[in-house]
Amino acid sequence: MKVTYNWLKDFVELKISPRVLAEKLTMAGLEVTSLEERGGDFVFELEVTSNRPDWLSVRGIAREVAAITGRRLKLSKNKKNYRPSTIDHRPFSINIENKSDCPLYTAKIIRGVKVRPSPPWLKARLELVGVRSVNNIVDITNYVLFELGEPLHAFDLDKMSQGAILVRRAKDNERLTTIDGEQKILNPDILVIADKTKPVAIAGIMGGRDTEVTESTKNILLEAAVFHPVIVRRGRQAMGLQSESAYRFERGVDAEIVEGASLRAAALIEEVAGGRRVLIKSSGKPKTKKKNISLDTLTVQRILGVNIAPAKIKQILNSLEFKTKTRAKNNFLVEIPAHRQDVNLEIDLIEEIARINGYENIPKSLPAVKPMINAGAKGNLVALIKNILVGLGLNEVITYSLIDKDLLKGFGMEQVNGVVDILNPLSKEQEVLRPALMSSLAKCVAYNLNQKQEYVNIFEIAKVFPSIKETPEEQLSLGIALCGARSLWFAQGHVQDGVGFLHLKGILETLFQRLGIKKEEYRFIGKNSYEFEVLVKENKIGALRRLERQILESLDIKNKEVFALEILLEKLSPHIRISRKFTALPRYPGVYRDISLVLREDIPAERVIKVIAGRGGKLLQQAEITDYYKGRQIESGFKGLTISCLYSSPERTLTEAEINPIHAGIVQALKDQLQVKIR
Repeated sequence: MKVTYNWLKDFVELKISPRVLAEKLTMAGLEVTSLEERGGDFVFELEVTSNRPDWLSVRGIAREVAAITGRRLKLSKNKKNYRPSTIDHRPFSINIENKSDCPLYTAKIIRGVKVRPSPPWLKARLELVGVRSVNNIVDITNYVLFELGEPLHAFDLDKMSQGAILVRRAKDNERLTTIDGEQKILNPDILVIADKTKPVAIAGIMGGRDTEVTESTKNILLEAAVFHPVIVRRGRQAMGLQSESAYRFERGVDAEIVEGASLRAAALIEEVAGGRRVLIKSSGKPKTKKKNISLDTLTVQRILGVNIAPAKIKQILNSLEFKTKTRAKNNFLVEIPAHRQDVNLEIDLIEEIARINGYENIPKSLPAVKPMINAGAKGNLVALIKNILVGLGLNEVITYSLIDKDLLKGFGMEQVNGVVDILNPLSKEQEVLRPALMSSLAKCVAYNLNQKQEYVNIFEIAKVFPSIKETPEEQLSLGIALCGARSLWFAQGHVQDGVGFLHLKGILETLFQRLGIKKEEYRFIGKNSYEFEVLVKENKIGALRRLERQILESLDIKNKEVFALEILLEKLSPHIRISRKFTALPRYPGVYRDISLVLREDIPAERVIKVIAGRGGKLLQQAEITDYYKGRQIESGFKGLTISCLYSSPERTLTEAEINPIHAGIVQALKDQLQVKIR
């Protein structure tokens, strides 16, 4: 939408520069995308949102300017008491086939006009807003369209079958040549303006060439109407047409300005082109229902965080042509004008107050952060797990639940009784519901590698649909996939950290630790060199897997290893203890003691930790494996471990006499239960 500074001054007294005005309009939500000085005037180009058709006119923008600058909007130039100077007694009728398609149609007949080029002021003003001058009659209809927002159309009355206007749906294969010279084949979805014999215009969009105003025109019929937005939109799309009229009708015009805009245009025609007014006729009456909204000034203060006096609130709303009635000390009843159909709720009124009062006047403050007392509630489990994994550097992905059955090959799930088939798949890629996430994540890894990503670390939490004993089930699953190597930079140089089972294991162990699952409650069991089962309290909840070569080849993954894990959250959920009990930091220092030992290779490290924890008592706060060694000094079939034990007390600093017996007891327990050798 384009508008000029001088045109705005016809409606509101301006004391600020165009550039300051442009800034104020933008700050109020009516963005000025460009400001250009041309021909002694300034042209504003405005970005009008689809819900604000009232801004598609100079008067509508002037209303905003008046409210923003605190000026009064000047009275319209319409001649409200306009009556025909000469009565035309020839019969004339307006028939509307469906009042839903056209709630209101007005016609004015003006005889004896002189069609000629427009006067310089009219031509210049239209050209500044991007409209090509045609002749004085057409230019006036365009002028009023931009000025007041109501589309108008002038017909050459003598080229019509006189006596009647019919607003109706087009007939099948009916034809009309529009003013752009294109012949259009019509259908019943198109609304037309017709005389007694033929259509003369596509309603709300474009007039016909046969009845357009030319230099030979002497008598005109001036149309102003309201058409249903959906009818106009469908007609424009079907005909492949676009016009300023259609742009406004599609968004909805204000029915209350139709008659005034028509009178304004008729008066200008009389002034510029002469002629005498002989007939004013209309049919239909739009069903307009006044909307009233209750506004609480205390709510305004609470929402905006700024205290605006009730008198100021009333002044802002009145400047936008909202009518206000005081009902109580802090309450207004606000009547919504017809041009603001986008306002339906109290919050809409508060937005208007904020815009005009100035967003810059709302104080800046940090949002209040209330601690979540039940942050660990299991209802928030998915969000919690996502936050943990993102914090560990993984990227969340979302993949399709429908997949290609061939994608399951190699995962052991391609059997017919293991998947849920889609009866009418849209494509081969959507044949079955996925029984697990691992196949989808593998495909996602392949896609990212194909996009030249050297390091892929992704996860997804989504529903899977395994068919167990031929009965489909819906389960929530967590899947993680790693591939490639990440670059690490240290002071000593650059290191490529290639992913492996230990990365997956570390991610899962961190996740378990933050979900309150203790180390002694879970373990990993190797099935083969490609897969490890994950058990929590001896219940299998998932698996870690290195994808086999045949799977990688089917996905065109070359010279890369892909490691993935998948666990069922329904099976994990009963073991989660998210509640936390915070304790004060230790006041007394702890004492570290290391144990270096050699034990059989088949004894898992977790058994060592369990023995230490079982013998350490209350003073043992922590036991961690800090070193692992296998080499020439270690006998074949054995491994070397170093365990660091932390002893401390919240009540005092421990002495050697207290620590030594406990530590010796731990060493002895390891010898007795695991037959370790102390190094």
